[in-house]
Amino acid sequence: MFIADSLGLDFINSIATPLDAPVDTIADGDGLVRWLAQAKLVPPDVLGELKARAAPGELDKVAEQARALREWFRGFVRKHMGRPLTPQALAELEPLHRVLARDETFSQVVAISHRGHDGFALEQRRRWGSAESLLLPIGEAMAKVVCEESFADIRACEGHACTLVFADHTRARARRWCSMAICGNRAKQAAHRSRIKQRG
Repeated sequence: MFIADSLGLDFINSIATPLDAPVDTIADGDGLVRWLAQAKLVPPDVLGELKARAAPGELDKVAEQARALREWFRGFVRKHMGRPLTPQALAELEPLHRVLARDETFSQVVAISHRGHDGFALEQRRRWGSAESLLLPIGEAMAKVVCEESFADIRACEGHACTLVFADHTRARARRWCSMAICGNRAKQAAHRSRIKQRG
């Protein structure tokens, strides 16, 4: 469910209650790999290589770490959403800093072609040393929420029992639902039924 207009918030939404029971898309290592592929946070060849060389249960342990990180970040976002994030919140970001500190990135000059002209560009690369390195792009996505999103515009869906959050990028900042097709439509139907019941 990539509806949040922010991958870091979509990571929070990787557990959701679309109907009655929660569905966790990263319940195990395979789920984490699928989510990262759908989010386009890790190149497919890297995912395949890490999956092939992972020891039995290793990806499940990384998924467990990802779920713990997700729940910490959910608490952080819910605590601060709806108002601007203040510098005092920096002290609460230690779990995120621990993930980001593991990174092994480097820059490399690569050949590019742009509008028929050949040239060079400086491109950032990452060493994917272990299955735990799959947490790095998730950490970056969460850090982008903290650094690039206005927490005043982060909202929880108003749908009954919906657990999803999103960044409200609408012009009027009036978005109320994770999706008009799902929760918005359910709310309209419920309001319609209520009006009919009141008339009758």
